Amino acid sequence: MRVALRGVNTVTKRLSDGRRARYYYHRASGTRLIGEPGSPEFLESYARAEQTLRERHSAGTFAGLTRAYTKSPEFQTRLAASTRKEYGRKLAAAEIEFGDMPIAALNNPRVRSHFMSWRSVVARTSGLREADYRLAVVSAMLSWAVENGHVESNHVKGFKRLYHSDRSEILWLPEHVEAFMAAAPVEMQRALILALHTGLRQGDIRKLCWSNYDGAHLNLRIGKNQRAGRQGPMVSIPCTKSLRAMLEGMSRGSAVILTTKEGRPFTARYFGRQWEDAMRAAGLTNASLHFHDLRGTAVTMLAEAGCSVPQIASITQHSLATATRILETYLAPTRHLATQAIAQFENAAATEFANRLQTRA
Repeated sequence: MRVALRGVNTVTKRLSDGRRARYYYHRASGTRLIGEPGSPEFLESYARAEQTLRERHSAGTFAGLTRAYTKSPEFQTRLAASTRKEYGRKLAAAEIEFGDMPIAALNNPRVRSHFMSWRSVVARTSGLREADYRLAVVSAMLSWAVENGHVESNHVKGFKRLYHSDRSEILWLPEHVEAFMAAAPVEMQRALILALHTGLRQGDIRKLCWSNYDGAHLNLRIGKNQRAGRQGPMVSIPCTKSLRAMLEGMSRGSAVILTTKEGRPFTARYFGRQWEDAMRAAGLTNASLHFHDLRGTAVTMLAEAGCSVPQIASITQHSLATATRILETYLAPTRHLATQAIAQFENAAATEFANRLQTRA
């Protein structure tokens, strides 16, 4: 006798050998069901999926805590849409492991060892960066839970990261820029010039409108500064002569500055594909360069030009402490900086005595 079960999705896929295979999924939880409909293993996997769904929505568990967190005003209004999406994915992965864990267990200091062991497993299967990210999201949720009285303490807080990124020597050198400009379509060339002359992130560059340009400055609100439902402060970035020349030479058939060949604004995904194609055409796919490295290159160039940390921060709109950390991350010990430092040493009045020193027979 075949039992009709509600909430089952059927997906048909063509295999590499040409055969068609059917897969069944529990619609509400997204869990794949094992076996054929009506078989004992199918009914058992369906029952497990239903139980998982009930546990997710039950109070007093890790899963229930994630539901409360993702519905909270802090999550809905203080996080960007892209951040909410990523947090949701990480929490869903954590629920598979800890969904039925009672909230009372989260108050026990020994729960830290369970989370750290889970991170070790994720690190082996998905990499160090992903493992740190998942645990960081769990820690953010637990900090919210402490603030709102759901748990007594966040025993994951302050964990040491496994992944450390050092891109201080990954900069766009003149030869990289020249190769890109020679091979990339004009739309991507404009994006590179904007990034290199402003230090702006890709998301802010894609959203730049002609109304943000007054002929001498780019006036905008930085996307990362717009949090907690509040607008960030208006930022005014002076345009270099080269940037002004590019902008003045462009047609203004669209509200946004950067457009596709059809005159439409770039979506993040389409921009990424176009950028990858341009990098491939320029022969830079093996150079380990990202679009975001243009931001670090801009910071380095400002420093090489003799700009102070406060001056650089006025362009990138970071706090002085954050700007210093960016320089520590991105500012490579370039030969130009070393030459500049020695030139200042040789010409400073305070070091004149040292410059006169010579050995004596």
